[in-house]
Amino acid sequence: MEHTRIDTSVPHPARRYSYWLGGKDHFAADRESGDAIARAFPAVVELARANRAFLRRAVRYVAEAGVRQFLDIGTGLPAPDNTHEVAQRVSADARVVYVDNDPIVMMHAQALLVGDPRGRTAYIEADIREPAVILEHKELRDTLDLAQPVALLLVTTLHFVHDDAQVADITRQLIEPLAPGSFVVLSHGTMDFSNAEGIEAYERMFAARGTDVRARSRAVLAGYLRGLELVEPGIVPVADWHPEDPDAPRPVSQDLGIVGVVARKP
Repeated sequence: MEHTRIDTSVPHPARRYSYWLGGKDHFAADRESGDAIARAFPAVVELARANRAFLRRAVRYVAEAGVRQFLDIGTGLPAPDNTHEVAQRVSADARVVYVDNDPIVMMHAQALLVGDPRGRTAYIEADIREPAVILEHKELRDTLDLAQPVALLLVTTLHFVHDDAQVADITRQLIEPLAPGSFVVLSHGTMDFSNAEGIEAYERMFAARGTDVRARSRAVLAGYLRGLELVEPGIVPVADWHPEDPDAPRPVSQDLGIVGVVARKP
């Protein structure tokens, strides 16, 4: 794979997320960006960890429903319980294609994300803004059979695309070719749980490019999934989606939150 130049002076979401999760693969710009967002929205680190746990539970749910193919777009840097690890614990023959636009992520993925030999893992350096490039890529076609159900993972990825119409088009292009019985696993930043003061603080940060996350409402996200069957309990805070321990305390955000949903294509 031919990698583009890595600009470590510009923060990247995957490296900032790694910083919040306690990883080591980040640079000064990523840490400065992460700290600035955490100062404005103190719950963000706890939410990042809750989102990672949502990914684990959602992948396990889909794998236990019989899906053996996964397309994970916006992979992020390797961390415990990567998609192929969770899926292959359910079924060793699960196949996973990872996609990210950060060459550092791809280099680490190729080196570290080694799955069960009875399944398969593949890696594509591409941008979600070009869904046709992803869907037509040789690595994807060699690894996944789109005539069979696929789990499409869009976990804290779409909110980095700021234009609502573009996101609607991206999701349509990605979901349309999926076979019946496929699933979409989605999580996304939202201000649905914030008060007016929090929303104003977020809009100031977004306007000043202090954050690159375009928060969207649950109603808007539901529109992107029109025609799909939402798995209960629907679009909820990520910590509330099929929690492993329903009685355990869960993070409550009154500012920038993350909601998650799993939807099935009938």
